[in-house]
Amino acid sequence: MKDHNASPLSDYIEYPQEEMMERSLAFYEDIKRRHSIRKFSDRPVPQSIIENCIKAAGTAPNGANHQPWHFVAIHSADVKKQVREQAELHEQGFYSGRAGEEWLEALQPLGTDANKPYLEHAPWLIAIFSQKKGGVTPGEKHTNYYVHESVGIATGFLITALHNAGLVTLTHTPKPMSFLSKICERPDDERPYMLLIAGYPAEDATVPEHAKNKKSLDEICTFL
Repeated sequence: MKDHNASPLSDYIEYPQEEMMERSLAFYEDIKRRHSIRKFSDRPVPQSIIENCIKAAGTAPNGANHQPWHFVAIHSADVKKQVREQAELHEQGFYSGRAGEEWLEALQPLGTDANKPYLEHAPWLIAIFSQKKGGVTPGEKHTNYYVHESVGIATGFLITALHNAGLVTLTHTPKPMSFLSKICERPDDERPYMLLIAGYPAEDATVPEHAKNKKSLDEICTFL
């Protein structure tokens, strides 16, 4: 490697292999309980919990450490109402034919439609934005690199952190999502990446059987 400023790796913890196996299996068993749901309780969730989860997302690996993301955590009932109105407006066109027959057929086992009441009912919406320009220091406007990959990893961290905290989530990507930029008052060099719904599940929350069908290890992995 080229010379650069660096610090010793002082916070790494090495576990005995037996414990590594136990931890890896325990994490797998826990993350299997993560489900995308569409019925949320309106029970409040303290902002501090959401803050901790977003801080965890901010530790994700990313291009040149520019951290090309911004999270807008929405708790305001008025703002959530605006988001729902705009999202449903766009989704009506999507489900009315814009998506195409094949896409709509793929969604049928999940039971989704243009109605998104959870956008108002859930205690938190987290709008995730990607940044084309930025840098490590606030106010910088350098080119960001591997933006899509970086924000995708951070989003995965956020979903996992929310699950670990005891909350449920749903990813939502209305097409187009440009209305989120206006509602959240984000600058022109940012693009909406995803809308994440977070909270407690409603008492009658369900999981589509179709969503439980996960591919086997042999289908998703090759060892060479």
